[in-house]
Amino acid sequence: MSNNKGNKKERNAEESNFKELSAEEQQALLEKYDPESNTRSVGSNFKYVIYFGLLAFSLFQLYTAIFGQYPAQIQRTVHLGFGLLFVFLLFPARKKLSKTKIPFYDYILGAAAIFVGSHWVINYERLVKSLGGLETLDFIVGLVAIILVLEAARRAVGLPITIIAGLFLVYAYFGEYFPAFMAHRGQSLDNIVKLMFFSTDGILGTPLAVSSTYIFAFLLFGAFLVKTGVGQYFNDLAVAIAGKMVGGPAKVAIFSSALQGTISGSSVANVVTSGSYTIPMMKSLGYKKEFAGAVEASASTGGQLMPPIMGAAAFLMVEFIGRGVTYWDIAKAAAIPALLYFTGIWIMTHFEAKRLGLSGLTDEQMPDRKEIFKKIYLILPIFLIIILMMTGVPVIHAALYGVVACIVVGAINKSTRLGPKEILDALVDGARTALGVVAATACAGIIVGVVVKTGLGLSLATSLVKLAGGSIILTLFFVMIASLILGMGAPTTANYVITSTIAAPAIITLLAPDVAQNAIPLVVILSAHFFVFYFGIVADITPPVALAAFAASGISGGDPIKTGVQSSKLAIAAFIIPYMIVFSPTLLMIDTTFGEIIWVTFTAVTGMISIGAGMIGYWYRKVSWIERILAIGAGLLLIYPEGISDITGLIIFAILFIIQLFTREKKEKQAIAL
Repeated sequence: MSNNKGNKKERNAEESNFKELSAEEQQALLEKYDPESNTRSVGSNFKYVIYFGLLAFSLFQLYTAIFGQYPAQIQRTVHLGFGLLFVFLLFPARKKLSKTKIPFYDYILGAAAIFVGSHWVINYERLVKSLGGLETLDFIVGLVAIILVLEAARRAVGLPITIIAGLFLVYAYFGEYFPAFMAHRGQSLDNIVKLMFFSTDGILGTPLAVSSTYIFAFLLFGAFLVKTGVGQYFNDLAVAIAGKMVGGPAKVAIFSSALQGTISGSSVANVVTSGSYTIPMMKSLGYKKEFAGAVEASASTGGQLMPPIMGAAAFLMVEFIGRGVTYWDIAKAAAIPALLYFTGIWIMTHFEAKRLGLSGLTDEQMPDRKEIFKKIYLILPIFLIIILMMTGVPVIHAALYGVVACIVVGAINKSTRLGPKEILDALVDGARTALGVVAATACAGIIVGVVVKTGLGLSLATSLVKLAGGSIILTLFFVMIASLILGMGAPTTANYVITSTIAAPAIITLLAPDVAQNAIPLVVILSAHFFVFYFGIVADITPPVALAAFAASGISGGDPIKTGVQSSKLAIAAFIIPYMIVFSPTLLMIDTTFGEIIWVTFTAVTGMISIGAGMIGYWYRKVSWIERILAIGAGLLLIYPEGISDITGLIIFAILFIIQLFTREKKEKQAIAL
């Protein structure tokens, strides 16, 4: 009894100290864990040069989105030139260097970026007619472009992707010296430069093509949404809906992060944006530091799996998969897996809250729900672009209509109204946000180019399947490990490009052996791509390189590794769902019936409940070790898509549920008697 009083005192003390992180503290965290946020704040008159330069970047992209794109090489090199220029002007070479002054060598690199970005524009006709023949100047420009892309990626994205791209270039040149299963005749430096900058298979390949069209348009849409205050509104709406539930603050974090994920392209940014509010709130109500950070990290990482944007990976999937797949096909396929992911985290946090006896927010802590629901119109632009894409409107046009909708919707209320200055600022913010994406997609293009030229993807796929002895479980396990490693420290766009290029072919080779590329069933390709995408994203909360978890621990004050381990535990659904997608493609809603979708979703959610109770050790009361083992076993049976396993799992689940229900009442009576 005295212990309970002590806990209440501690909780009340923490509650009185509940304080949201300031904008400065949020920025410091972003700079520490998110390379894309580690930018300079240039003073003096040069800041206006950067401001209007970024504005010009956005205006160029808007012009081509409205009136049509230039030829591929021109569109992409201008986009690349803008991106490289401002990466060198805004991102310091090292974190510890001055954030207010630009050193002379970055001006030189910026000038080189303009030189590279204008080369195709000036020499387009000659380069097209040359049929791959390069002059000395062309070779120098191509070589400089490769070096600039690697350095820009190192600054704006991080060292991992730069190292991977560098190793692929080494592999392209020294291919004949590699082991037999990877060996190729090797490419000359001249051929590598041609591939990387004078074809549409390397730096100017599909990833940069998507960045220069769809992704930029949606980043502008996100910037305009932020200007209307929708980010804070997501937090307020989440509190209004989930704040009073059992373990309310944790559920607020999940709900808010799912909403943030519809417009965010970074799990770390998502953590800092919503976590600066939700993590202190969770701590104030008794959650341990590591658990509070883990809830936010796992939920924010899941935001990258949320349609409609999926951290911009959805647009890349359309281009990489081809086969007439539309953006809406990808968004629809992602819906149920994303729902299951957040359902899994919700269930785990619910049981943990019940185990610890944590309640929701009090009436005094709750905001005015009427006032919050009055501003529901702020999320109308998101619904608009979803409806437009459902009806077949081109993705880039849907994003532009979304931008217009943000301006119109913002005008409803004076506090959210966008005047000329706010509109210009949104255009600049959109361009600034795009810089990391430009660097990431250009660098990812190097990897894709080498894989296409050398056939490495097929070689690795065949070797991986042989190593697994043809076993589908072992192959999936090896691909999972590869995706987790490749996804560490990489942003969502680069993450998907790398894993889908290197790891996904192994699954496709196993599920559709000896089938011509154009005859492989679409459901097989989608299953493989979603499998590697999920595990690449989950790398953000999987130690040792768990950037989202580390950012969350920076807010909670908890141990980073423990927070990462706890995040992985909460996000157990993310380690199960990819296997479900491969074994039960019904989840992707392709070539299936409505009844099958309902049944698979029902058994999957029931399985998540059972696994959640088993892992947390609480359901209606404390769960014994035998019950925990049975609950996890029942959950796995329910998740495995097979009739007998579903029925067996449901029977075990029902028995455990009845035992929990009746013994709970007995325990409560004993507690009252005491």
